[in-house]
Amino acid sequence: MRLPVLSARGVCRALGKIGYERHHQTGSHIILRRTFPPYRHIAAPSHHEVARGTLRAIIREVGLTVEEFVDLLD
Repeated sequence: MRLPVLSARGVCRALGKIGYERHHQTGSHIILRRTFPPYRHIAAPSHHEVARGTLRAIIREVGLTVEEFVDLLD
């Protein structure tokens, strides 16, 4: 499945649906953290368009499939 082009805001909004909250920003990266187990920290670039390879790595890091992530966008 082909990934959509998303902004950092879109990525944060989708990950917010599975429990990730914006913790802080360091330079051009937004640090998201999950507030319940399993506790994780994710760094997402704060760009107008997140590169597809970077988006795929973020999806893999949070333990979702591409299809599950796309469902979160709806």
